[in-house]
Formats: sequence, structure tokens, C-alpha cells
Amino acid sequence: MPSKTKRKTSNLQPQIKDAIKVQNQQKPNNECCIEGDRLFRLLHSLQREIESELQSNKILPEKLWFKQHFAVGINEVTRLLERMAPSSDDAAFAAAQKGSGGRPPCSSVAKLQAVLVASDCNSRWLTKHLPSLATSRDVSIIYVKDNKEGSLRLGEVVKVKTAVALGVKVKGSSINQLLEEVLHDKSKELNA
Repeated sequence: MPSKTKRKTSNLQPQIKDAIKVQNQQKPNNECCIEGDRLFRLLHSLQREIESELQSNKILPEKLWFKQHFAVGINEVTRLLERMAPSSDDAAFAAAQKGSGGRPPCSSVAKLQAVLVASDCNSRWLTKHLPSLATSRDVSIIYVKDNKEGSLRLGEVVKVKTAVALGVKVKGSSINQLLEEVLHDKSKELNA
């Protein structure tokens, strides 16, 4: 078995090998887990900011407004992350992908500020690709942990039944400012 694996990797272009090494060496430092009282405060503040934004913007129907500000569900979050350009740290990976015939990322795609993921997801394989994909795009991941009700709590935020993953798009709104404060507080905790 090892010889087959060795043969497959030896056939890869040198650029791709280097990109894989760089990607494997990265440690996800943009992840955090929020639970308990801190989770309650975050979700309550998030809902308050959403209501405030909805009240101030009566032009769009509510459903379209949510579509402009959030990516709801694993598939939509994954799709947006894949279309975003890789961060500067992954320049070797991007060059290797471009050289190997990979589709270049779209420049007009909305960017994600953060991805909230319910940690109570029954099938872990549904969300296991999100951390590496988000890290390569320099997007923070916030795990929501709430006694098997994380997906219900995320769904309440965007007024759907459940949401295993919720991406917050960069729009320069008060929602983005709130998440920036949460992420800044997390980085202060790690540095302390």
C-alpha cells in the first residue's frame, strides 16, 4: 500500500507538492468555540443587530436581505469559500492550482467574514472540510456549542428551522462590527 501512495505523490508536479506541504503545516489559529452564557449573549446581540438592520432597510424583502448578508447552510458556505481567492499565505497553493488547470476564483463573489458552525452536527464529515477551507481563505470559524441545539440556535438567527453552518458576508454593517469585536476578544484571550 505505501508504495502506491508514494507513486501517486511522486507523479505530482513540484508546485503542487510544495503547496500541499504549506497547507499541511498551517495550524488553524482562526477557530474558537463559544458556549454557555457567552453564546447566549452573542446570539442575542446578533439577533438585535439583525432586527435593527431590518428596521432601517425597508427596501428589500426580509428573505432577500438575509440572502445578501448571510450564507445559510453547509453547501452555500462551502460554495462561497471555494469562490473566494486564497489568502496571501496560500500563494503557493493558488499558483499550483492555477498551473494545474484549476478554476480561478471569481472576483465578484461576496467575501465571508466568519463562519458559525454548529458543533452538534450528527455527521462530523459534513463539516470537517470547513476549517481547512476557511483557513486557506483567512476566514474565522466560530463553533457554536449548546447541548445538541447549536443548529437550532443558528437557525433562529436567520429565521429558518435549523442551520448547521452560517456564513456572515462582509458588508460593513453593524453585524460585521459585532463579529469583529467577538473575534478581537478571542484573539486577546489567546495572546493573554
